[in-house]
Amino acid sequence: MAKTPTDFVRILASLHRHRVRFVVVGGVAAVVEGAPVATFDVDIVPDRGPANIPRLIAALRELEACYRARRDLRRAPDGAALAGDGHHLLMTRFGPLDVLGVVGAGRDFRQLVIHSRRRRLRGFYVRIVDLQTQIAIKEELGYEKDRAVLPVLRQTLKLRKRAGAR
Repeated sequence: MAKTPTDFVRILASLHRHRVRFVVVGGVAAVVEGAPVATFDVDIVPDRGPANIPRLIAALRELEACYRARRDLRRAPDGAALAGDGHHLLMTRFGPLDVLGVVGAGRDFRQLVIHSRRRRLRGFYVRIVDLQTQIAIKEELGYEKDRAVLPVLRQTLKLRKRAGAR
């Protein structure tokens, strides 16, 4: 059975429509910043403040999000779970979405948003973590898959700096 590609834009558009405060990290952030990498899911770190959690829940409901590990249960994360530091590996009707409380060495939304840029995606803006911070996060994690992508991210950053891009 062929896997349906993830529709990153539709996932991010839903979050945007519900006014969720979040930053995009991981592969999608790297691609938006110009890195030639492949990715199959959307990784976000949301603001876990009390005003943002209900908006996040509404967006996840619209996306029909449920935990990937037990899709047969159709269980979605609740507000208490989303307010914590944990990772929520979800499947939506448009593909996988990872909602991460913290990344790397405990970096949360507040620590990441200052290292992000607004990028336009098909009529709306999202916050994308910059390449330098993505590299630092991958170094902190140290997983094999993260180490494998580091040379590509470093080279992309070098080329962007040489070209004068931010």
